[in-house]
Amino acid sequence: MKFETAPAPHILAPVSVRRTMGLVLAALLPAFIAHVSWFGPGLAVNILLAVFSAWTTESVALQLRGKNILLFLTDGSATLTAVLLAFSLPPLTPWWITVSGAAFAILVAKHLYGGLGYNLFNPAMVGYAALLVSFPSHLTHWIAPSGLESINLDFSQTLHTIFFGALPDELSWDAVSSATPLTSLRTGLISRNTMDEIVSHPIFGHVAGEGFEWVALATLLGGVVLLITKTIRWHIPASVLGTLFLCAFVMHVLDPGANAGPLLHVFGGASILGAFFIATDPVTAATSPRGRILYGAGIGLLIYLIRSFGGYPDGVAFAVLLMNAAVPLIDRYTVPRIYGHAK
Repeated sequence: MKFETAPAPHILAPVSVRRTMGLVLAALLPAFIAHVSWFGPGLAVNILLAVFSAWTTESVALQLRGKNILLFLTDGSATLTAVLLAFSLPPLTPWWITVSGAAFAILVAKHLYGGLGYNLFNPAMVGYAALLVSFPSHLTHWIAPSGLESINLDFSQTLHTIFFGALPDELSWDAVSSATPLTSLRTGLISRNTMDEIVSHPIFGHVAGEGFEWVALATLLGGVVLLITKTIRWHIPASVLGTLFLCAFVMHVLDPGANAGPLLHVFGGASILGAFFIATDPVTAATSPRGRILYGAGIGLLIYLIRSFGGYPDGVAFAVLLMNAAVPLIDRYTVPRIYGHAK
């Protein structure tokens, strides 16, 4: 009698792309709540726009490539790319910028490389970098944290600004927007102000920026959830933040009047979001434990160098993309040799 035997593997691990993406999206919920609480509903609108654009572009790309649209569209990868991109943009970003950035991320950074699992660069950061280079002035209109300015936009005013590209007639950008702490830091240092003079501005809050530091703490909470659930490993977040902290600490000790303290760098900008949710992308990150530590350390070092000496006040996106390009070289020298294969 002949028995039919299914091909290997016969034991399936309880891990799937859909489950992993769902856990990452759920871990971003505390950061989303904190962001909306401090900066208004703009992030929610941007997420909806980015997700719609990502799904549409993903469907068209899958159709052209002859792939199963429903299978790949529901794995959550396009949704996560869109959400991470939306988190990187100012809350009042014009709708067409958000839509075009998400489409560029999915089409160019993902499908032109062969789809999920084949892309060399993190799609969300490719989309953000393309927007930052193409429309730099539009990405500087960060809304002031709640309570720091006397005027806070309601939902209808937020929609009006996003879809019409201008504030309602009775408002001006000076009344509702504010420079981010990292931008204020760069401007102050260029103007030869001391650190004590710079951080005396109310935008700097207690540690790394009014509102921004609370969003960072909420993001850190989500990152801890990812570590507890073993969705990510500790190597990359620890090496990114550890290297960034060490660089800032050394420079601050050497010249405290001209260099920000390590906590401002770690909790300011997109450092924690990048360390836990962006750099840990399993497709574009290094694969071995030693490689992941080197990869994360490179990102942390580049973030500090770009912030201190480069042309952008944050630098997380460019640091991640540069180290994405270095991953094949890192893996070549850090992945253990397979037994029976030549080095």
